[in-house]
Amino acid sequence: MSERLLVCTRKGLFIVGRDSGGGWRIRDSAFLGVPVSLAFQEPGSGVIHAALDHGHFGVKLQRSDDGGGTWNERVAPAYPPKPEGVEDRDPMRNEPIPWSLKLIWALAGAHPEAPQTLWCGTIPGGLFRSDDGGDSWALVRGLWDHPGRSRWFGGGADFPGIHSVLVDPRDPRHVTCAVSCGGVWVSRDGGGSWNCRADGMRAEYLPPDQAGDPGIQDVHCIAQCAAQPDVLWAQHHNGIFRSTDGSETWQEITGAAPSPFGFAVAAHPQDPKTAWFVPADKDERRYAVDARVTVARTRDGGESFETLSDGLPQEHAYDLVYRHALDVNTNGERLAFGSTTGSLWVSEDSGDSWQQLSANLPPIYCVRFAE
Repeated sequence: MSERLLVCTRKGLFIVGRDSGGGWRIRDSAFLGVPVSLAFQEPGSGVIHAALDHGHFGVKLQRSDDGGGTWNERVAPAYPPKPEGVEDRDPMRNEPIPWSLKLIWALAGAHPEAPQTLWCGTIPGGLFRSDDGGDSWALVRGLWDHPGRSRWFGGGADFPGIHSVLVDPRDPRHVTCAVSCGGVWVSRDGGGSWNCRADGMRAEYLPPDQAGDPGIQDVHCIAQCAAQPDVLWAQHHNGIFRSTDGSETWQEITGAAPSPFGFAVAAHPQDPKTAWFVPADKDERRYAVDARVTVARTRDGGESFETLSDGLPQEHAYDLVYRHALDVNTNGERLAFGSTTGSLWVSEDSGDSWQQLSANLPPIYCVRFAE
């Protein structure tokens, strides 16, 4: 099966593929009218998981075993009842954190050595694990019950959320998660124990004596180089950070033009020095800097950045690209991203030039390459 794009939007999932002439077009759709927050294809298979937000009717999971041709509802992660007398409040808003699923914000797993193990990150900050391919889910108590979770707080969302889950290609028991707002957390025993690993990040929105606190960093998204998994990139609320030691320490990257703010990051799967970002104007505006859509690329580990704009709108463009709406394919040559205006672009040359595939989709939450 040829390469495709899974495009999750406020009003459904769209599958974009090649036509007979080699161009891109929308080939199929599913769940029209329903917000689809995320889609994930298990590596090396046609199994796709899609997370739906039915609002009043709750969060649902759908699975396709035939590459998106047909779908079946599967069980969604469920929180246990909150014990009586447990005080669990967002420290910033001083509101009770609900022990109920509000949004599926991350899906990962299906490692070759653990093909049935999947991970699911959610709002309000729970991580779930499935060992049967998504037929059942269990809350990862090692993280949920960790004392450090009591300090997590909501950022753009009302409650904390786990939006990034990375499984080390070398070891399925090595899992890295990012929390908004709660830093980066690492387990090396399949989720049994966890450590916060955000040393070197800084939060300029906090008082100076708290800015370097690793447990309250607002990480927007993290990405990992598949060929050298110790290299990770983070798009943070107030900058870009890079780790070369598996998240033990982070270094701030300066000089990213036109802005160090944004939500999305994509790491080159083979070259640990190359990554892409989609900059935006923070905080209140949250649209493309100077109303010009650009992509920032570094190919030297963050020493310098190129501003890529060929084929992207350069005036009166008020797009914002969410954290899951940028992706790179397995060889690092093709990229795609979508925006809040329903615009979808693809690059066939690592970002040097871009082609608009659509300007009429609903607001885009997530873009993922699939086969």
